[in-house]
Amino acid sequence: MAEDLEDDFEEGEASDELDALPERRGGGSKKKLILVIVPILLVVGAAAGAYFSGLLDPLLHSMKSDKKVEEEKPKEVHAAVFYDLPEILVNLNTSGRKQNFLKIRVSLELESPLDVSKIEGVMPRIIDNFQVYLRELRIEDLQGSSGMLRLREELLTRVNNAVKPAKVNDVLFKEMLVQ
Repeated sequence: MAEDLEDDFEEGEASDELDALPERRGGGSKKKLILVIVPILLVVGAAAGAYFSGLLDPLLHSMKSDKKVEEEKPKEVHAAVFYDLPEILVNLNTSGRKQNFLKIRVSLELESPLDVSKIEGVMPRIIDNFQVYLRELRIEDLQGSSGMLRLREELLTRVNNAVKPAKVNDVLFKEMLVQ
């Protein structure tokens, strides 16, 4: 029986030692975790401080300017050329007795200054295409921003078909009156 008590006592001590081991291991892993995380946080904090204080601006600026130089090389900047068309006045398509009129003045944005003579050479064709299209419009077709967008796209398509091989980039509304 004395031997059993000694065994129980030894087992009790062993179990106490086993219970204490995970705590020691946990404490060691916490120290390792702190030794890893603290330096990372210090590096990140130092980098953020340098960025927000402006110490990294010369380095970042030189990297951005190198990218901009590479991107701007293939691009050439052309000054926009605008050509004003004469005022167009048409009666709109209506189902009732009341007549509605559309008065419109537009400007064409051309690809190059050399296209001005090409536009002037086919001006009667451009005016005719515009008038034929505009006379078929109803007041409902011109309402809202979507109506204006459809009108712009249609006029652009018609003018580009009339002036080929010259190119018109955009049709700009200078005046538009529906009466």
